[in-house]
Amino acid sequence: MGKSHRKEVSEFCLEGRFLDFVIKDGYKLKGLLLGTSEGERYIKLAKHLRHAFDLRLPLGTWLQVVGEKKYDTKTGEVKLKAERVMACLQEVQTTEEVVPAPVKPIKQNKQEKSVKSKNILVCQKSSCMKRGGKKLCQALAASISERGLEDQVSIKGTGCMKKCKAGPNLIMPDKTRYTKIQAEQVSTLMDKHFGPKEQVEIPLPGTVNANKM
Repeated sequence: MGKSHRKEVSEFCLEGRFLDFVIKDGYKLKGLLLGTSEGERYIKLAKHLRHAFDLRLPLGTWLQVVGEKKYDTKTGEVKLKAERVMACLQEVQTTEEVVPAPVKPIKQNKQEKSVKSKNILVCQKSSCMKRGGKKLCQALAASISERGLEDQVSIKGTGCMKKCKAGPNLIMPDKTRYTKIQAEQVSTLMDKHFGPKEQVEIPLPGTVNANKM
């Protein structure tokens, strides 16, 4: 029997708490871990979800995931691939899309297109990865997302930058090279090269605006 006869494909719908993201090559979003009534499940994200997913999703968020289930009748292996991910409010039994709806692309002139060519180069060799390179890539990806720069800035993995003992090594879009950069320094680094992210001040309960007194 061929491989096509050994696999059964069906739809699935799971609910559970978000446990963590699964990252490939230090910064590429691959899938997520969901804590369900049946235990911890790994769910691969479809490509259109990987590019739009908000990496700031709080741990413990209750999610509803809908997608494709592949069951290998020979090995008993089950693979889950998400096509839709929604935040689920159990109390009122409603759901809200986690990933924003697709937006029609806007025609860009040549000057606007040039903005998309900015790359942050990060060494992917084992020496840099052992010194914090993986967390560095994750922090960069999160910071890019927080600033809404996904369409303007990309993280590109590179080969050895010849400064292994000074890793992690990275090069910013303006060719500035940095060594021994850790995840905790990413916010300051991004502020320096892309400007501080916008912050909205939210008054705490019970506080009074002095200007209104």
